[in-house]
Amino acid sequence: MFLDPIKLSSNATMASTYVDGEKTIVYFKGQNHQPSFADDRTNAEVLGYDIESVMFPNDNGILLNGWMLTPKEGQPDITLLHYHGNSGFILNQHQAIAPLMKHGFRIFTFDYSGFGFSGGAPSNASLFADGMSALDYLIRRPETQTTPIVLYGQSLGGHLATVIAAQNQEDIDGVVIEGAFTSYRDITTKRIPVIGGMLIKQGRDAVDFIKRNSKPLLVIHSKEDQIIPYQMGKTIFDNANEPKTMYTVKECHSCGPIFYADSIAVKIRAMFQ
Repeated sequence: MFLDPIKLSSNATMASTYVDGEKTIVYFKGQNHQPSFADDRTNAEVLGYDIESVMFPNDNGILLNGWMLTPKEGQPDITLLHYHGNSGFILNQHQAIAPLMKHGFRIFTFDYSGFGFSGGAPSNASLFADGMSALDYLIRRPETQTTPIVLYGQSLGGHLATVIAAQNQEDIDGVVIEGAFTSYRDITTKRIPVIGGMLIKQGRDAVDFIKRNSKPLLVIHSKEDQIIPYQMGKTIFDNANEPKTMYTVKECHSCGPIFYADSIAVKIRAMFQ
């Protein structure tokens, strides 16, 4: 129910995706699986940002695949650490946050264990270990030393961001959670009424962890979200400390940057004004 990864063979050389509605072929090269986007085998797809693909270890020594996204023009003034949702892999998941690149953010996104080119197997335990390892890797990158670091979690990654933020207050400067659920038991009960809550332990509760966050918080949730009820995002917000902002939007689950990149960018920058 919670983890639905697409796993790639370590020697995979290509995959397909859609960019702005157009089918796009992506080629992977080298030990770090550096991607290049093309509309066919000869014509390069021009992106508005550069991608640096890296492999970094988690605490268990398993290599995870991450992408550092940097605007082609201008100097980024804020670094976002993206925790993506529960399905697919970095190729399709990064597109849910990439529109923010047009507003001068640097974004580091990565695949959890068992997703894409990342090693290991997906599990609840590895998910949180991977989230910690990604932050640890990011704060050691030279280019992030002079910019605020903001956790940006979407859906499953939004829940993850509340936990990572609570445990790493000294290493972050802000938190954005979009389309997040309150707890694993709550969302299981929503999907499987009556017996759902009996099938899974409560686990980490975003409501409890958000109370430990003192950094500026932006909660984004769609009133039209068909996956995670809007009220769950509102409950997380209501239990959070100031300074905090609730941004209620429309459209699909965790689609904020696709439809509202301009206003989301403004709200993130307002955290530091």
